[in-house]
Amino acid sequence: MSLLVTRAPAKINLTLHVLGRRAGDGYHELESLVAFTGAGDTLTLEPGPDLTLTVTGPTAGPAGPLDDNLVIKATRNLARLRPGLRHGAFHLVKRLPVAAGIGGGSSDAAAALRLLGRWNDLAPDHPDLIAAARTTGADVPVCLMPRARMMRGAGESIGPALDLTPIPAVLVNPGVPVETAPIFRALGLAVGERYGTDAHPVIAARLSRSGLLEAIGPARNDLEAPARTLAPAIDVALAALRREPGCRLARMSGSGATVFALFDHRSDAARAARHLSAAQPNWWVSAAFLR
Repeated sequence: MSLLVTRAPAKINLTLHVLGRRAGDGYHELESLVAFTGAGDTLTLEPGPDLTLTVTGPTAGPAGPLDDNLVIKATRNLARLRPGLRHGAFHLVKRLPVAAGIGGGSSDAAAALRLLGRWNDLAPDHPDLIAAARTTGADVPVCLMPRARMMRGAGESIGPALDLTPIPAVLVNPGVPVETAPIFRALGLAVGERYGTDAHPVIAARLSRSGLLEAIGPARNDLEAPARTLAPAIDVALAALRREPGCRLARMSGSGATVFALFDHRSDAARAARHLSAAQPNWWVSAAFLR
């Protein structure tokens, strides 16, 4: 079997409403419109008898111990469901910032499951792949088939692909890692407590760029306020994006610290990315299409 390769694109929460904290398991219940970039990390699998992982790339340093890497965890979770699972040597080229609110590790894990599915003749929507994704992490299921869709609950409920018109965007991470757990703790929700009153807007399939911007404008990211308190650099990055000509909407993704701006035109997004990269050379800046 030859080398298997796939991308692990960044996941962007265009919206993120916190509905409350569930009484049964204590997890925060969410409703979020998720989209994906066209680029990100790259994962390869060389089929073989030993399960291994090597990591290189610009952000390989902060990726953490290999035994804690979600690629390995996802593989082991799938192997428990499918004894005799064929695997091999993974190599991850890490380009996305870590602890950044864009699902880098989750997308890597989902990429591993996709490659293992191909190697073991499992369809992308095979129940074992979905089950392994759920046990690996809350964001892994939505990353299995990276297309714009709604994500609900604690990540276990995934809607159909929405086939949105790709929208130009600029992603910015100000170089401050933000752990998810403290952000949720800062909301201060007790088990069983509800949060927020405004319903999430209905997102129709095949929306145009203008239709998408109109739909998500009234929405929000409920984690943005606590994240900005814990990481003031988020405020700086959001303000910089909002000053860029052509910016239609700027918001934080996930639990931060990555923020994004949406534009009508690709040229405006590219110009903004060049300007921000020059003005803030220590920031991670990426122009992208979200789809």
